[in-house]
Amino acid sequence: MCQISVVLEHEGQESEKIMDGVSKLEVTADGVLVSTLFEEPKLVAGARILKIDFLGGIATLSPK
Repeated sequence: MCQISVVLEHEGQESEKIMDGVSKLEVTADGVLVSTLFEEPKLVAGARILKIDFLGGIATLSPK
């Protein structure tokens, strides 16, 4: 199973770790919904996926 970390980038800097061990990312009209196996899903409102580094295990989001 592949799990990744999700960070939120502000003005080119990774400034906030949103969640570790993320197993599901879902783009919604309100932002990006991130989920782990054992925690409640968290909505990152007004965010978009900037990049996903599969080898590094990091998904980077940024404000729209």
